[in-house]
Amino acid sequence: MRLLCLLQLLCLAGCSASRSRDWAYHGAPMYADLTARELKAVRDYLHGIPELELTEARSKTLMKNSILLIELHLPRKHEALRALDRGQAKPQRQARVIIQFGNKTEPNITEYIVSPLPSPKTHTIKTFKGARPIRFESRPISAVEYDHIKDILGKIANTAHKLLFETTGGFSFNNCSNRCLTFSDIAPRGLGPGERRSWIMLQKFVEGYFIHPIGFEVLINHQDLDPEKWNVEKVWYNSMFFDSVEELIEKYESGDVEKIKLPEHDDNDLYSSYIPRGHSNTATNIHGPKLVEPQGKRYHVDRNFVEYAGWSFAYRVRSSAGLQVFDLRFNGERIAYEISLQEAIAFYSGDTPAAMQTKYIDAGWAMGSSSYELAPGIDCPEIATFVDLYHYYDTDKPVRYKNALCIFEMTTAMPLRRHFDSNFKGGYNFFGGVDNAVLVLRTTATVYNYDYIWDFVFYQNGVVEVKVSATGYIHATFFTANGLHYGAKVYNHVLGNLHTHLIHYKVDLDIAGRENSFETIDLKYVNFTNPWSPKNFIVQSKLHRTEQKTERSAAFRFGKKFPRYVHFYNPNEKNKWGHQKGYRIQFNSHAHSVLPRGWREENGISWSRYPLAVTRHKDSEATSSSMYTQGDPWDPVVSFEDYIRNNEDIVNQDLVAWVTVGFLHVPHSEDIPNTATPGNTVGFFLRPFNFFDEDPSVASRSTVIVRQGKDGKPKVQRWTPEVIGHCVSDKPFVYNGTYAGV
Repeated sequence: MRLLCLLQLLCLAGCSASRSRDWAYHGAPMYADLTARELKAVRDYLHGIPELELTEARSKTLMKNSILLIELHLPRKHEALRALDRGQAKPQRQARVIIQFGNKTEPNITEYIVSPLPSPKTHTIKTFKGARPIRFESRPISAVEYDHIKDILGKIANTAHKLLFETTGGFSFNNCSNRCLTFSDIAPRGLGPGERRSWIMLQKFVEGYFIHPIGFEVLINHQDLDPEKWNVEKVWYNSMFFDSVEELIEKYESGDVEKIKLPEHDDNDLYSSYIPRGHSNTATNIHGPKLVEPQGKRYHVDRNFVEYAGWSFAYRVRSSAGLQVFDLRFNGERIAYEISLQEAIAFYSGDTPAAMQTKYIDAGWAMGSSSYELAPGIDCPEIATFVDLYHYYDTDKPVRYKNALCIFEMTTAMPLRRHFDSNFKGGYNFFGGVDNAVLVLRTTATVYNYDYIWDFVFYQNGVVEVKVSATGYIHATFFTANGLHYGAKVYNHVLGNLHTHLIHYKVDLDIAGRENSFETIDLKYVNFTNPWSPKNFIVQSKLHRTEQKTERSAAFRFGKKFPRYVHFYNPNEKNKWGHQKGYRIQFNSHAHSVLPRGWREENGISWSRYPLAVTRHKDSEATSSSMYTQGDPWDPVVSFEDYIRNNEDIVNQDLVAWVTVGFLHVPHSEDIPNTATPGNTVGFFLRPFNFFDEDPSVASRSTVIVRQGKDGKPKVQRWTPEVIGHCVSDKPFVYNGTYAGV
């Protein structure tokens, strides 16, 4: 009878695990990015509504109504959980659409929710907290607006042709063949709400043009929707300001302005180029190490659903912001409903007007849609599974980004666990070790000069690592003597400007269910009489736990002492040893605030005040930033501070952790030709804290145990086959790099 009951329990457990997996697989498509077919269907539906008066996004005029963005609109959490936890029908798929109404008496930005997909029939207006309108001036810059900026720069360059030609040693903006000038534009575009005026700096258009400034910067007012009414407000050249290009030229010709003469350009020795130079001590006639899968893949990918070593999750790459993971489970138990990138900023300092104005807020540049092709063997191992992404941003048809996401398993070349048990007689009792193989989900975002490599790393012991590695080119301006207060000289006439990178994540934890609480754990010294020697005292550390009961108490400010442990747990669920099941967040970051609280642009990034803030989940608080913050950080459409202002109770609630990580980058000569990833990786770990009864990696068959036999010879015990021979790909390196509409 006892055996029968045990078998029934095992059957129920197996059935439950199977059902959990099936429901996770069933629900994953809710989070899949819109297909090319769905994107086209939404476009055609909206273009078929006469009162919207939509025209093509790439038509030359700015006075038009056009679609800026189409992407997936996420279902409400409680509706999604019915499918994930009960196997019920999935909510209908919907699209989020941003329309720019430039052909109106009062131009505006309006967001719509279009449904159902794949055959839309209805649309409703999406409102923000407080039904706030979206200023037209806060819209992201478009390709058409860039075309008009190029036109006015062409006129400016004609007027200043001699100055530019003499300064650069033969480069020009117009009719330039292979010695051309280009430009970078700076944001935010003004000094207050409703403005649209941008500092533009000219650069030599060579490989790595970001670090080839020529010392010519111009402030263009491009607020009017008629580009013929745009005008130049200021010009900066060689540390001097002028009210117009004509004033600069007049003083340049009269000798009242010291002329700049940049070094001659040498295509064969370009300091910003990737072409190798200098002596290498590494043999080049043989390949370095390669990652191989001797017997095939050990993970499974089905569209946007991934399974690996007990893990399962769904993923998407949001066009506006980037990589997201949903319904993250380990052995069938959900750990997080959502972990998603929210925002990335880089705030600069400098001596030139462009440098002192540079406060990049990257969702405003559609960071997620900047996910270009990944190179096998460099960005991801050759053995990786590569996935195409589709985006509809500032376009008239979906654009396919080939091989823009990759998934792969790798060894970290570091044991997950190991022990050498010495017998202290020249031998050992046993050696035990576990191979540390992990699964990596990766994509990148190249937002003009900087490249961000976004990773989710899944370990066999229930740990998740979320991280970003920064590379690409530094944002550089023309060197001035005063510029050394704001960075370092990295080449002749080039200043690498100091800046701080901050990255914001949403972590919606569901630890053994939605009812979670949050506590901090620190240490405090205790001093007591030694029980076995009463004349003496013991001083040692003692755990000091503090339950954080409200949103305000759980918002930790930069500059204040941060707790040693931050712990999310389910007060109603315990492990075998009586501990409340939990996970903790462990930071790998040296972030700090970038502006004083409440100072102008800081209002748009109020999340940057906190390395960690904890709120109650609300569908209305889905994101901490928006695409409009870059254009209007002073009075933002989405204000994170509003999420914690009401100071709600967070005990035994559905909790969301908002995590800020980052680093200060003071550029240095080793950032030439461009920034390398070592030391420029930050992020956080989700680590089980009494969630399991023991380390779940004990189930790993990648374990090796060695014991000394009676004959003195080692006896090896393993659960995986020996690897015989070596496997490498015989396929040549292939990289296309193009992306096109479909």
